[in-house]
Amino acid sequence: MSGAVERRRPRTAQQFVLEELRGAITSGALRPGAPIRQDALAARLEVSRVPLREALKTLEAEGLVVHHVHRGYFVAELSFADLEEIYRIRALLETEAVGRAMELGAEGLADTLAAIQDEVERAAGAGDVTAMAEANRRFHLALIDACGMPRLVRMITTLWDATDAYRSLYYTDPEHRAQAVREHRAVLDALRASDRPSVLARLDDHRAHAVEALRKVLPPEAGA
Repeated sequence: MSGAVERRRPRTAQQFVLEELRGAITSGALRPGAPIRQDALAARLEVSRVPLREALKTLEAEGLVVHHVHRGYFVAELSFADLEEIYRIRALLETEAVGRAMELGAEGLADTLAAIQDEVERAAGAGDVTAMAEANRRFHLALIDACGMPRLVRMITTLWDATDAYRSLYYTDPEHRAQAVREHRAVLDALRASDRPSVLARLDDHRAHAVEALRKVLPPEAGA
């Protein structure tokens, strides 16, 4: 978590804690299954337990943390079956969202994605997993957001939130980073050509490759 807390502190203490915790989880600084030591965390972030508890409740609703009675909060763990289910649902919803976005033909969308892709590639080349995961997220959600269906976008975003920590794990491998760069370029090329079937097929491949790689590092059942 960042040491420059004052410079980055948002409007409220709860928002500040929420951003710091979410960032620590999605970057892998707090690993799946790790306990969240509330007293130490509150002291480190220089906040009371109240905004910390509220932030943890929000993260629990998002599926990023879990609460065990008499034990406290822990970073959520996924089995491979959990992750595969989430990606299957994502495939259904994102196909609808991206197809709709292409029907609407949002002006400047390809240019927006290309600018974000530049950030993805810079982070990939530098081996900056956190920056790449963040830019990758923005690349995909910019495409999804262009569908103009806010409820659908919120549903997809929640699914992304639940798997961000595992996406960061995927990007620790240089070959996975290189593969993601190639796949993003293929999506962009198809988007510029207004080739809807190709865009959807490239995104299906992109998701499938990530799932297959994560199969090797996740247990088949939770807690296994």
